[in-house]
Amino acid sequence: MAQQWYYSLNGKECGPVSKVELQEMADRGQLHPGDLVWTDGMRNWEPARTVPDLFPERSPSGGHPPYELDEYEDERRPRPPRRASRSSDKKIAAAICAILLGALGIHKFILGMTTPGVIMLLVSLLTCGVGALVMSIIGLVEGIIYLTKSDEDFYQTYVVEKKEWF
Repeated sequence: MAQQWYYSLNGKECGPVSKVELQEMADRGQLHPGDLVWTDGMRNWEPARTVPDLFPERSPSGGHPPYELDEYEDERRPRPPRRASRSSDKKIAAAICAILLGALGIHKFILGMTTPGVIMLLVSLLTCGVGALVMSIIGLVEGIIYLTKSDEDFYQTYVVEKKEWF
């Protein structure tokens, strides 16, 4: 009888599978080097990368590994989007400027929306302050909206889709 292997998927024990099936899972990217595996004769569950010939160090072409190594751990994993985390800085800056200086449209310039920023600035200046009251209310509302959105939602709405008003 062939050796039976067990593996952990999302903290749940799965298996048994044969070594061939385990290899196929690794080849398809369903089993990662950091995933835990166990078979008879092993004391404890071990990372799959410790199983001989399961994850070759080099790709068949002799280049780099067929997966990207994390700088802290030796396993495949999707990289977190870095843009969304940077947009949280813009979100806070834009929200503060919108609430405090909304009539000048500075928050629009922070988000890279030049035309709405110029419109708010000109309405405030050319109406001798009458339009500034309206623009400051718009800025206050937009600042509150910015602060109540999650970072991901803010990024999608104002950075990707470039929604200009409210």
